[in-house]
Amino acid sequence: MSRSLPRLRCRRLALSAALALALPSALAQQAPADTEAPPPAATLDTVRVTAQRRVENIHDVPVSITALNAEKLGILGSGGNDIRFLSARVPSLNIESSFGRAFPRFYIRGLGNTDFDLNASQPVSLVYDDVVQESPLLKGFPVFDLQSVEVLRGPQGTLFGRNTPAGVVKFDSVRPSQDASGYVKTAAGNLGMFNFEGAYGGPLTERWSARVSGLYQRKDDWVDNTYAAGPDRSTEGFDESAARVQFLYQGDGLEALFNLHKRHLNGTARLFRANIIQQGTNDFVPGFDKDTMSTDGLNDSELDSWGGSARLRWQLGSVNVYAITGYETVDSINRGDIDGGYGAAFLPDSGPGVIPFSSESADGLPHHRQWTQEFRIESNEWGALDWQAGLFYFDEDVRIDSFNYDSLTPGNPQAGHAVQAQRNKTWAAFASADYDVTEAFKLRGGVRYTQDRKDFSASVLEAAPFGAPVGGPYPVHTDVDDVSWDLSGVYTINPDINLYARVAKGFRAPSIQGRLLFASAAAPNGGVTSADSEKVISYEVGIKADLWDKRARLGFDVFRYNVDGQQLIAVGGESNTARLLNADRTIGQGAELDLEAYVTDNLLITLGSSFNDTEIDDPGLAVAVCGSGMCTVTDPTVTLNGGTYALIDGNPLPQAPRWIHNLTARWSLPMGEGAGLYVYTDWAYRSEVNFFLYQAAEFRGKASLEGGLRIAYGWDYGDYEIAVFGRNITDQTRIVGAIDFDNLTGFINEPRTYGLEFTARF
Repeated sequence: MSRSLPRLRCRRLALSAALALALPSALAQQAPADTEAPPPAATLDTVRVTAQRRVENIHDVPVSITALNAEKLGILGSGGNDIRFLSARVPSLNIESSFGRAFPRFYIRGLGNTDFDLNASQPVSLVYDDVVQESPLLKGFPVFDLQSVEVLRGPQGTLFGRNTPAGVVKFDSVRPSQDASGYVKTAAGNLGMFNFEGAYGGPLTERWSARVSGLYQRKDDWVDNTYAAGPDRSTEGFDESAARVQFLYQGDGLEALFNLHKRHLNGTARLFRANIIQQGTNDFVPGFDKDTMSTDGLNDSELDSWGGSARLRWQLGSVNVYAITGYETVDSINRGDIDGGYGAAFLPDSGPGVIPFSSESADGLPHHRQWTQEFRIESNEWGALDWQAGLFYFDEDVRIDSFNYDSLTPGNPQAGHAVQAQRNKTWAAFASADYDVTEAFKLRGGVRYTQDRKDFSASVLEAAPFGAPVGGPYPVHTDVDDVSWDLSGVYTINPDINLYARVAKGFRAPSIQGRLLFASAAAPNGGVTSADSEKVISYEVGIKADLWDKRARLGFDVFRYNVDGQQLIAVGGESNTARLLNADRTIGQGAELDLEAYVTDNLLITLGSSFNDTEIDDPGLAVAVCGSGMCTVTDPTVTLNGGTYALIDGNPLPQAPRWIHNLTARWSLPMGEGAGLYVYTDWAYRSEVNFFLYQAAEFRGKASLEGGLRIAYGWDYGDYEIAVFGRNITDQTRIVGAIDFDNLTGFINEPRTYGLEFTARF
């Protein structure tokens, strides 16, 4: 009974909000017409999305979607933050990382993957310009010169090609066109921040056009090392650059869009800070200072990636034919002081707090390449029936190096080396159709057959102290197939209000984990673990409405899903290993609200809200808990093979906040012809989250509320703008992740940034 009450309250609250918005619109239709016409009121533009691989009004698509336009993306990213700035800015979306800017982990409706291995798969797919970005290192490509971002919640396994049981985050760049346009944006601020981005595009010939866009961002090191013998004197700085060039050919019946892009990142990996959590609580220890650290390890990160794509479309009368070819490659190394401190408890000097033993490691991706190919055919204005069908192929080849280093020896020499290699090939066939059953009711459905094969091998080439001996290779082979599908219906009550219902089945192929440096010598297959396929079925009903004569737009849905065999990763623990496993079942349910409204002609408000209730349902599932007896485990525990394990049945999923709320307000003040001032503020709240599968008092992140502010003056009809801005303006400091095997080490959110920005559009 107690579990059902929050869900009931959530649904009543969201339903009341929907009715409150709809009622004035209904009453307005009954009111007598004014004899004197008022001046035109501000109205919302129609939002076009490609969630179903066609351009459609978001109002008509039977999927829970949030779309972010270029202006909002630019404002949210003005502090030079990476893609994580989208976290909690969209209902049911959380993004975090233990690698800093290099390796974002996405969660939708609580479904995600906390695995930090470079071979990890995620149930949230990121699609950039129609090409899936499978490697976690590819998912951090900077956000610039984008037309829009769409977040599609729930299984999307019919029309999108890789690992989408939780949803899809879809990025679309601004395309070249025959109309010349561009912009330059530059900003400077505290912490040595400097941002630059710009783009220009236009015609080359009557048939060809092009667009070039680029970004450069930097920030100084702002955390000082108080340990005099430490090799790093300061950390947390970075410099990053990225570029994209596109060529578009538009001929008679043929459109061809070519894309080349590149990224370079040089900076520090995530800064782990030893014993910043007060034992028995999730508070900072007294005297915590975010501007200092005390470490004896090296901390750095370097990443280079590039890729290209060719997207072709032939218009052949009653059908369109598409061919999308994509190539991606990335080379990366991330090295960090995992124990977060200096020395060790068995030495004369160590700290801060208790450092049982030192740990410094690195993960590198010296070889990676990904090919994707899709062929798709779709109907072209067939009347009541529209359809599309296609084939998809994916081929990825990776090699991963894992290193251990001796922080207690001058020069921090290498003291351990393991390798992983994997070849993953997938192909799929899919079809989807929608049919106008009546003028008011449209039925949609789709099906996808997927065959996935992985060949994996791992070896220990140099044993780490207290780790596994030299050995291997340890091979694993998987070969599975599955059928995903979805069925939905849209009922039009009137031109402004649509109701929809959707049921969908998603699938994620098996995963393999081979972090062997600290595995037990007696571990089966050298410590390599794997998880079988996971399958999810999701149910969703919702309403989409244009209200107040298109001065407001509403989207609201309730959902429930069941995951069979969910892939989970038990990371850390006293053995400092990572182990893949499957839970019998996971249950999730909740509600989501998206609202955008002109409160007055000069005040635009957006509101997003979500409630997610997740639960692991597996009475016998046990995972290792924190090492060195440092944490306060609140789950029931058992002793297995001499170690302490927590029973996690009934726990929520990690990094799955129950509540997410976000609010933006944009108030404008005209100041003469073509000029004006506007004030924009944005706020994002997420409730508490667990960091790990088991629950401990220390490893539960507190609720977070971060805000941004921008005051801008524009002139020449918006062609020029100067603004002052701030991100995390209250300078909130939160522990957002932890390392649990050695001590109470944690890492924190980004600090307050502020600056001045100038933009010119042409």
